[in-house]
Amino acid sequence: MGGICEGRVVLVTGAGRGLGRAHALEFARQGARVVVNDVGVEPDGSGRSAAPAEDVAAEIRAAGGEAATATGDIAAADGAAEAVDTALRAFGRLDTLVNNAGFVRDRMLVNLSEEEWDAVLRVHLKGHFLMLRRAGAHWRAEAKAGRMPAARVVNTSSGAGLLGSVGQANYSAAKAGIIGLTLVAAAELGRYGVAVNAIAPAARTRMTERAFAERMARPGGAAFDAMDPANVSPLVVWLGSAESEGVTGRVFEAEGGRLCLMDGFRHGPSADRGARWDPADVGAAVHGLLRAAPAPEPAYGS
Repeated sequence: MGGICEGRVVLVTGAGRGLGRAHALEFARQGARVVVNDVGVEPDGSGRSAAPAEDVAAEIRAAGGEAATATGDIAAADGAAEAVDTALRAFGRLDTLVNNAGFVRDRMLVNLSEEEWDAVLRVHLKGHFLMLRRAGAHWRAEAKAGRMPAARVVNTSSGAGLLGSVGQANYSAAKAGIIGLTLVAAAELGRYGVAVNAIAPAARTRMTERAFAERMARPGGAAFDAMDPANVSPLVVWLGSAESEGVTGRVFEAEGGRLCLMDGFRHGPSADRGARWDPADVGAAVHGLLRAAPAPEPAYGS
């Protein structure tokens, strides 16, 4: 195998199925040695099995690549440590971390339980944090020892985190938090040779199979399955390669054959009276700001 990730060691969380599996296979096809992390849970987060991770690793090896597995829970400190340490033990280094693991427990806000809120925030947001912390500490140590990494992190947000999604308050909050985490990690870890970006993918996975149940085609020749998870992987692989040098703190949407650089919160229209506002005057000022600004994009499902 050879390609733009030749010689790199890549760790993909949640790589037993869906997007993570597609990423792991494409990294391997592009020459990377891959650590396949998956705890093997059901869509609702229940159960555990090593089979999904082992199956993907076997698929990589059958195609001539190198792979190792880590089946710990990345939303627990010891599981995150196991995943990073597996890369170091098996391949002697870690170059790219793809944070992908997650699941959903969808419910309208007023019906959402505390357990459902905590479970989704734990896996998505805490899982990203723990993996970033462990890998970041390793890369910082490498940089301080004079071995400056060319490290890459690709976090996984969602359109739900960018715009909101009706019936997914917990998931939307977690995915929005990942954007904030990405911006901070990019700013803090850049000095150690680490670039950190995020993607907001749209693809057919176990989490989205109801929404994307129908095969989507594009005009002109053979049908194109726009919801195939493998469509997202080329962007992830490029961001995880040395070729993405200088690209950090960015968020990209990926769906089918479409890539979009997201333009997040920026300072927009403002009004400054040079003194404290009187509440009676605030309304006119706010409406003036709203007239000068573009309308927000609606939440999904609204």
